[in-house]
Amino acid sequence: MKKLPILAGLLFLVVIGVLSSIYIVDERQKALVLQFGQIKAVKEEPGLAFKLPVIQNVIYYDDRILSLDTPEIEVTPSDDRRLVVDAFARYRITDVVRFRQAVGAGGIAVAESRLAGFINPNIRAVLGSDGVTSNTILSSERSALMDRITVASNAQAQQLGIEVVDVRLKQTNLPDQNLDATFDRMRAEREREAADERARGAEAAQRVRAQADRTVVELESDAQRQAEITRGEADAEKNRIFAEAYGADPEFFEFYRSLDAYREGLKGSNTTMVLTPDSEFFDYLKSDAGR
Repeated sequence: MKKLPILAGLLFLVVIGVLSSIYIVDERQKALVLQFGQIKAVKEEPGLAFKLPVIQNVIYYDDRILSLDTPEIEVTPSDDRRLVVDAFARYRITDVVRFRQAVGAGGIAVAESRLAGFINPNIRAVLGSDGVTSNTILSSERSALMDRITVASNAQAQQLGIEVVDVRLKQTNLPDQNLDATFDRMRAEREREAADERARGAEAAQRVRAQADRTVVELESDAQRQAEITRGEADAEKNRIFAEAYGADPEFFEFYRSLDAYREGLKGSNTTMVLTPDSEFFDYLKSDAGR
């Protein structure tokens, strides 16, 4: 009977030993088996694995693509307009052995600190290289610049057992102390452009007005010419009619012309005419021919 507790204790120890020797790696992880700080095994495939209990322990590393927000830095492109750049990187651990040897027990925190130390100088170097202006950084060409930063950072990150998948610029802003000067310059440029547009508009309006004035003068001149022609034709027609009338009956024509002269000369209620008694003006009023 005394052997039963001993057997139960031994069985319990065996179960504990078996359970402590089993570890599981899922598809999102990679694992290292350490013995007194030394790497004894690498488990990169998901599944069940075994280790020595007590003296060996397992360190798990994320096998997924991870994100790193880098600190903001100032860069100076070739046009000397300083910019504040905020970037982020995506990376993954590709070699857990090298990763462990490079960062030790510090793990992800130490790795990201060293990775940021690679990425930020590369951002500053690429964005500050010859031919890269602030307009280039803010244009669609920034994609090629980010690819250059990614390639350079990935080459350095290999020593950490890390692959840099991508580096992207989240924000590109002007330093606070430069904003007012930049806004003033932008405002001055817009005002200059507006003044140029107004000047071009005034010039175009002046051309339109000059053309309109010229058209008016031409139309009035043409109308005046046509009116003079019409008046001349009417006078000619009138003279022709008078000439025909005079040729048909000269005496009657003289009589008609005298009556017309009387009508025009005696028009109005206060007309006064001073004539000599023998004036020919009233011949048709006093002569037998006038009757």
